Amino acid sequence: MKLKNYQRLLFACIALAGINITLAQEKEWTLRECVEYAIENNITIQQFELDLENADIDRSDAIGNFVPSLNANSNLGFSKGLTIDPTTNNFVTENITTASGSISSQLTLFDGMRNFNQVNRAKLNSLSAKYRLEGMKDDISLSVANAYLNILANRETLNTFRAQYRATEQDLARTRELVANGVLPEGDLLEIESTAATQEQQIINAENNVYIARINLAQLLQITDYENFDVVDEGYMIPDSNILEYSAGEIYEKSLQVLNNIKASEVSMELAEKDLQIAKGARYPTLGASMNYNTRYSELNVDDNFNTIPFVDQLWLNDGISYGFGLNIPVLNGFSVKNNIERRRIALDRQKLQYEADKLDLEANVNQAYVDVKGSFKSYEAATKTVEARRLAYEYAKERYNVGLMNSFDFSQAQARLDNAEAELIRAKYNYIFNLKVLEFYFGVPLDEL
Repeated sequence: MKLKNYQRLLFACIALAGINITLAQEKEWTLRECVEYAIENNITIQQFELDLENADIDRSDAIGNFVPSLNANSNLGFSKGLTIDPTTNNFVTENITTASGSISSQLTLFDGMRNFNQVNRAKLNSLSAKYRLEGMKDDISLSVANAYLNILANRETLNTFRAQYRATEQDLARTRELVANGVLPEGDLLEIESTAATQEQQIINAENNVYIARINLAQLLQITDYENFDVVDEGYMIPDSNILEYSAGEIYEKSLQVLNNIKASEVSMELAEKDLQIAKGARYPTLGASMNYNTRYSELNVDDNFNTIPFVDQLWLNDGISYGFGLNIPVLNGFSVKNNIERRRIALDRQKLQYEADKLDLEANVNQAYVDVKGSFKSYEAATKTVEARRLAYEYAKERYNVGLMNSFDFSQAQARLDNAEAELIRAKYNYIFNLKVLEFYFGVPLDEL
């Protein structure tokens, strides 16, 4: 039976949808993609972005204080009985319709430099919000890199256990043959089978660790499809880095220039200084200028022929302009100005102390990271030598076991020591890589690449 055109189209759409689903499932994430996705979708970062928008609005408000205000109003009234005619200011006892309107403008000429300092403060606040946002992105990137490396470490451990199990299967087959031929006792076969069972359990645990590590990274990215989420499996090697060519002091000095969190702390100190300057400005007189234009209409306003003057003509006849200057001199305000200045001075001193504390914390973190890199590298070198030694010992034990000069228990122990050494090497490798990335991060190297 031939398919109709719409049926062909339907099957084609289904096939394409299936291809798209397969492609989505097979997507493997690089570290750069994970970092970019986390930064784009993290709720905390989105909240910090809103703070940055608010800071920009505050800056616009501060600039607006330099612009003269301009307001207009109008009124339409109906009176009955005794009232005042707004055009003559005389009492009348007639029904009357009146209208009035005005335009007013005010401008601050001097306010103790408070408006000027408020604009500078708004700029600093916007800069502080930007540094806080970028600092949060750095923290998220560091967490993503750690979770990403954790997946790689667990996956490499899993691959190692699987390779060890394949070797054990070969030993198990050979041992069965030797036992069947009477060369080895049956106890040796049981020992090898026990080793294989232990390795199977190691593989199951390693698979669970990989899955849990994938879930942890997916949660950082706010991805709920855990089953289809995975990272690129490229077998990362230790990256080349010259970071240890610098001293811990040099890395600390560079971190003061590049780390967003320490920049935000420094700007917070400058913000506190501006708050103090704004508070001091309240001690000075305030000088302002004002202008007002107004006009009015009354149906009782008549010409020489006792006809009501037209509305538009009255607006021109009854208008007026007033302008002037106002000076406000603070004399005594219940010590509020003085106390507010003292509060701002204390806040500035507190922020200075906080900035120094942040620098001390950063210096401690840099020195700790420096020691961690050197220590983890030595651990990696030691683990590498241990694996080489354990592998040679295992090969020697295997040769002796194959010719009957070693029992299965001692051979299994040699294999277990090699297994543990290889697992420890993997942990040391990725621990060193992460510590290296942390130290490079303090030096200003991006975290989105390995």
